[in-house]
Amino acid sequence: MKGLVIKNTGSWVTVRLEDGTAVNCKMRGVLRLKGMRCTNPVAVGDIVQVEDKGGDAPVVGAIEPRKNYIIRRASNLSKEFQIIAANLDQAVLVATLTNPVTSTTFIDRFLATAEAYQVPAVLAFNKVDLLDTDEWRQQLDGLKSLYESIGYPVITMSAATGEGAEALRTQLSGRMSLLSGNSGVGKSSIINLLVPEAHVRVGDVSQTHHKGMHTTTFSELLDLPGGGAIIDTPGVKAFGTIDFERAEVAHYFPEIFRISDGCRFNNCTHTHEPGCAVLDAVEQGAIAHSRFVSYLSILDEDPNNKYRKPF
Repeated sequence: MKGLVIKNTGSWVTVRLEDGTAVNCKMRGVLRLKGMRCTNPVAVGDIVQVEDKGGDAPVVGAIEPRKNYIIRRASNLSKEFQIIAANLDQAVLVATLTNPVTSTTFIDRFLATAEAYQVPAVLAFNKVDLLDTDEWRQQLDGLKSLYESIGYPVITMSAATGEGAEALRTQLSGRMSLLSGNSGVGKSSIINLLVPEAHVRVGDVSQTHHKGMHTTTFSELLDLPGGGAIIDTPGVKAFGTIDFERAEVAHYFPEIFRISDGCRFNNCTHTHEPGCAVLDAVEQGAIAHSRFVSYLSILDEDPNNKYRKPF
């Protein structure tokens, strides 16, 4: 039997079979062995083969080839990785400028990973109702303009007031979408806005550390009333990239990759070389300094990368 993985609790996965029924399944041991570097060899969004074991629980015996997926490093010091979701039409990153603050480095690492694994990405800035000063609005407008100029769709919204909700619904309609972001950015509130019957528990933001506290503890696919589906995932504090080849990192920053055609050397790392068009563009403001710092931070994850940082 073939089916779609709609929930992964870590111990069990729930699979929606082709006839529409949902069954809880165990994973065949060989899948865990094949994914030794992976904390979850089966992810929500996977198409899998289910084997009926009679009186025992059904077993996920095989995973169909994925068209794409999003992964992240399991922890800052780990060589293992986590598959966040698979077979996506798009990945929507929910970010906030306050309560809590989503760093541009986090945003850029997520976007670079989406580029690397061929997943179209969308940015949704939530909690804009809290941006009640000209300075806040200017910061929001600046980030919106930056990411739209690179080519990413940007939605500004408030799950609390409903502002921008229709734009998000339109973006999600008919698509399989990952919904990701830091803990506390309002993913649960957004889901309750989109799928009221989901009744997802909404958490608080720590007033001490100004960071969100986890409410979602497992990944789950939720069907949207107007067609399409969203994959809700636990909030993450950091987004560590994994298995990026140093020479390819610039490919995952579209504006850096475009300008790199003008570099003197074909193997330019854009860190110190003479005649580097990218360094010139950063100095002239044609590439945002925040984006370039994010690019360097990914290069710097590899302890074998030794170079002089220009900033």
